[in-house]
Amino acid sequence: MDIPDSLVKLQTAADTEHSKLDGLNCEERAAQWRNWFKAAADSQAAVTQHASEAELNRAKLEAAVKQAVRHPDPDDG
Repeated sequence: MDIPDSLVKLQTAADTEHSKLDGLNCEERAAQWRNWFKAAADSQAAVTQHASEAELNRAKLEAAVKQAVRHPDPDDG
């Protein structure tokens, strides 16, 4: 499945924001959770839009994007 770079960038940003949640106090965690939630929502909206426009299965596209971000193929450079 051909995955647009924009979807990879948005998912990477969401994963990065999520990783920042560890080790924060309650106040910091609440603020960071909002940052992560916004980034994740942006990524989800973009996946939904692309799947609709390209007539792709949304769940399969989301899984492919997450696979590309979290377990990249070493041959892809």
